[in-house]
Amino acid sequence: MIPATVRLLTPRRLLMASIAVAVITITLKTLAWYVTDSVGLLSDAMESFVNLASAIFGLVMVTIAARPADEDHPYGHHKAEYFSSGFEGALIIAAAAGIIWAAGHRLFDPQPIEQVGWGLALSVASSALNGLLAWVMFRSAKEHRSIALEADAKHLVTDVWTSVGVIVGIALVYFTGWLWLDPVVAIGVALNILWEGFHLMWRSSQGLMDEAVEPDVMVAIQQTLDGFSHSRGATPIIRFDHITTRKAGQRRFVDLHMHMPAGWSLGRAAAVRTSVEKALMSAVPGLRASIQLLPSDVEAHIDDPKDLK
Repeated sequence: MIPATVRLLTPRRLLMASIAVAVITITLKTLAWYVTDSVGLLSDAMESFVNLASAIFGLVMVTIAARPADEDHPYGHHKAEYFSSGFEGALIIAAAAGIIWAAGHRLFDPQPIEQVGWGLALSVASSALNGLLAWVMFRSAKEHRSIALEADAKHLVTDVWTSVGVIVGIALVYFTGWLWLDPVVAIGVALNILWEGFHLMWRSSQGLMDEAVEPDVMVAIQQTLDGFSHSRGATPIIRFDHITTRKAGQRRFVDLHMHMPAGWSLGRAAAVRTSVEKALMSAVPGLRASIQLLPSDVEAHIDDPKDLK
């Protein structure tokens, strides 16, 4: 039974909320930069523009990923979410480069910061919005197994920490009078989000390359298969081998060979296979299992290098 909150907070709805919050935070942070003329707050505002672009692109990709399988895409469109994660990583890297460029100029030409109180208040308000949305998105990303939601949530958390760093930096500038701290904080923020951008792009590339399922998912699969494995003395009656897995967005896939006595009828063998498939899909939500039946004394040979020639 899917909880009501999970049904309500779908990836599509949350990304639409992310777009709305991004517009609000852009307005607040741009105002904060305008009244203070702080390059640190400018860097914070620039990252919010990345939030907006990422949320829009993520919404498009989640919509595509939700499409059912068709003739041209028999395995579905689930990998579309990885494009969202990769695109967001690229935007973060571009934003970081822009922040470093702007901060570098200000580092050699420090400027006083005006109306610090208003600037910090606006920045804190926008950070609170981002933090709340990120918390909700993290929970929903886990329930829906959505990398697009997870990427957007991670970016929002990065944005929150960015704002915290900027706020601390501006407060230090205000109390110490050290104007050079403002661009230094901005550069530190840029380096932090640069790391996050590379991390998102790496995760996206691994998903597109059919990365294996998570270790805890593999443990659940193996435990389920162990429950069906059966031997009579030293002679195996039912056994499994050549277990391979991959993940694609919200989906998980497992392919394996199931060995059983050659004397069993096709109907009996198929019934056992059906029970195994149902148990696997029950143990791992979103899993699709493909099981090939083989007699106990037959070994399949796969991944032979000669196949590539």
